[in-house]
Amino acid sequence: MQLIPRDGKFYDLFNEQAQNIYQAAQVLVILFRDFNEVEKRVAEIKVAEHKGDQITRSVMTKLNQTFITPFDREDIHALSSALDDVMDLVDAAASRLITYKVKFVTPGALQLADVILRGAEILVKAISELKRPQSILKYCEQLNQIEEESDRIKGECIAKLFEDSTLPIEIIKWKEIYEVLEAATDKCEDVSDVLAAVALKSA
Repeated sequence: MQLIPRDGKFYDLFNEQAQNIYQAAQVLVILFRDFNEVEKRVAEIKVAEHKGDQITRSVMTKLNQTFITPFDREDIHALSSALDDVMDLVDAAASRLITYKVKFVTPGALQLADVILRGAEILVKAISELKRPQSILKYCEQLNQIEEESDRIKGECIAKLFEDSTLPIEIIKWKEIYEVLEAATDKCEDVSDVLAAVALKSA
């Protein structure tokens, strides 16, 4: 019998982090599909990013205050940090639309945003299974596939950019946007790596 209970509040905070990412990814896709009210949509994502920072701080504070954690302390820290990185990159991609005064969204950028949304949906499902770590591994594989798909799309987008665009500034601008979008799925894979480690340690 466990005399000192493990603090389960971490599960709620992780679920909140994942849901926040998913909601921001939804807004990103809406923005990219219907390129209207750009500043409003970007501001909504910025609010989500600030909320994500607050949740991350709550996880770290809780970690410092908790004697017995539901799984390894270093994995709790790594998971929260990786989730925060995903949110930061969704925000970074949206913010660049304002910074670079983007007037339209390319089909490739929309494809990448769609992949981010699918990745965020898988994150929500995976995080919801943290109390049953062995159920997570199937989602880890899906996140790895998402990252590979995103990397392929980014490569195709950049190749087309160099083939079609004659303006160096447009090439520089869109190349960075594609790379930031793809980096968000890279961070989803980082989340996957931590979740896989948690699952393996619980076996």
